[in-house]
Amino acid sequence: MRLVILDNYDLASEWAAKYICNCIVKFKPGKDRYFSLGLPTGSTPLGCYKKLIEYHKRGDLSFKYVKTFNMDEYVGLPRNHPESYHSYMWNNFFKHVDIDPNNAHILDGNAEDLQAECDAFEEKIKEAGGIDLFVGGIGPDGHIAFNEPGSSLVSRTRLKTLAMDTILANAKYFDGDLSKVPTMALTVGVGTVMDAREVMILITGAHKAFALYKAIEEGINHMWTVSAFQQHPRTIFVCDEDATLELKVKTVKYFKGLMHVNNKLVEPLYSMKEGN
Repeated sequence: MRLVILDNYDLASEWAAKYICNCIVKFKPGKDRYFSLGLPTGSTPLGCYKKLIEYHKRGDLSFKYVKTFNMDEYVGLPRNHPESYHSYMWNNFFKHVDIDPNNAHILDGNAEDLQAECDAFEEKIKEAGGIDLFVGGIGPDGHIAFNEPGSSLVSRTRLKTLAMDTILANAKYFDGDLSKVPTMALTVGVGTVMDAREVMILITGAHKAFALYKAIEEGINHMWTVSAFQQHPRTIFVCDEDATLELKVKTVKYFKGLMHVNNKLVEPLYSMKEGN
């Protein structure tokens, strides 16, 4: 497990984008060799997506041979609704890059058989050869995707009822009207993300500080589902200084020290291309 600490949100977003770019470029994807990328929604990854779009427009990064799998989608919300995760991904990322729409996989919250939709999503991941890098964000209560507190740490893609805290947090996207906020969602499971060859979790802001503390300084606990990734062989937590407010000084110093000692490993190759 690695913890990468940057000074602020913008730098954390840039580091994450460079890392993703570097992973894809090193993989050398082609028509017979696709890179599989798991993606999140929410406010945290927006800065990362903007940087990836920038790299693509420079001609440094292509998504032509990349398959993406999104973490979740609301149930019952029309696909073209401005707050659906379909709309989020196309407006904030996909329509700005060269990805084949057939390779951008997002769960269908309006499917006639929701469990069959979840099972099919798992099968698509298997057919793609698994996820090479799964990028995720977390909620203030430490949930990843919609794996709310109490979710099984070996769970697979499934239908979930959202916790009231999540509904309240999401109300800001629905004019503050709780009656408009979906109460159910389709989500990948903790086990689904754990199966990825590498996981990168983005955690920024003081309001996520306690969740980061629970994620890395305490034991694995299904009430803080992000803590499961302590057991993943290749997990990177990328955060800003504000998110470290609840961590012990010793913990912060340790991981900052590793960043300096292993500079060649933690500094993405893309930045070297830029001459930074």
